[in-house]
Amino acid sequence: MSGGSYAAAGVSIEEGDRAVELMKEWVDKARRPEVVGGIGGFAGLFDASALKDYRRPLLATSADGVGTKVAIAQAMDVHDTIGYDLVGMLVDDLVVCGAEPLFLTDYIACGKVVPERIADVVKGIAQACAEAGTALLGGETAEHPGLLEPDEYDVAGSTTGVVEADRLLGAELVRPGDAVVAMASSGLHSNGYSLVRHVLLGGAGWTLDREVPELGGRLGETLLTPTRLYTLPCLGLADALDVHAMSHVTGGGLAANLARVVPETVSVRVDRSSWSRPAVFDLVADVGSVRRDDLEEALNIGVGMVALVAGEDADAAVRFLTDQGVEAWIAGDVAEAGVHGGAGSVTLHGEHA
Repeated sequence: MSGGSYAAAGVSIEEGDRAVELMKEWVDKARRPEVVGGIGGFAGLFDASALKDYRRPLLATSADGVGTKVAIAQAMDVHDTIGYDLVGMLVDDLVVCGAEPLFLTDYIACGKVVPERIADVVKGIAQACAEAGTALLGGETAEHPGLLEPDEYDVAGSTTGVVEADRLLGAELVRPGDAVVAMASSGLHSNGYSLVRHVLLGGAGWTLDREVPELGGRLGETLLTPTRLYTLPCLGLADALDVHAMSHVTGGGLAANLARVVPETVSVRVDRSSWSRPAVFDLVADVGSVRRDDLEEALNIGVGMVALVAGEDADAAVRFLTDQGVEAWIAGDVAEAGVHGGAGSVTLHGEHA
């Protein structure tokens, strides 16, 4: 019988400490002036005196992970994009209500701490935090031998933001005559990977290094494309124009997520012909004989974020987002309940361009 030490049980304190040292460089890149101290303490500190400038600050919070996309990262031994995905899933949930993300904390559970691997995950988190103007305030890395295999890990996190109460976006502002402004996704983002893996890797038996002409490269590289960050462009849009609501298109698809910010007094029509469905979504549909309803329920089909804006501001919103590097277009409209469907309904019409 081996000795009764923590190391004998499969947990390495030394490797955990080395992982912290490797990630410090990246965490330092994801700071805001309000952050007090550095990593290594029991809690991250954020100077809330900055909120005194608000008349009525509302705190917003979100928690999420990246789902089974981690299985692709582990199989390809590429880990920094997963950290980027995590931030996208978190901060853009806050943006939909108009909140500026202030800070983020992460949690990484693994079967065995490999410092370089953990540092790669945190590198991606820090890079995305810096792009979104969000501080990486702290986190936790937990080694779970016996629960997870040595090369397995999962990531999750939470973020906190703030919005002025009278600038809060939401369903109560949406009215007939509003326009649906769609923003292009970078690909699958971090939702629907159980379906994608079932269809392409399971049913079709494809490998991640398979060259797929429709995708312009290897399958695995496309599946690991990081989630697009909409944070700063959307915050700027809300400041510049008459934005009433936003929807982050994640699990459940476009219609279901948009319906979350639509009141019972209206109905929304989204026109599929306003955009071309990217090749990766067609691939999943064709290879797996996936019905359109099932595809649209699980995947974003090319739209990662939606803004509902006053009709007269629709063209200006598209121009603003385009100038910010986000492909955008008018994808539909808001009418009274019963015109496009039942109360509070969102329906997709037509065929993709």
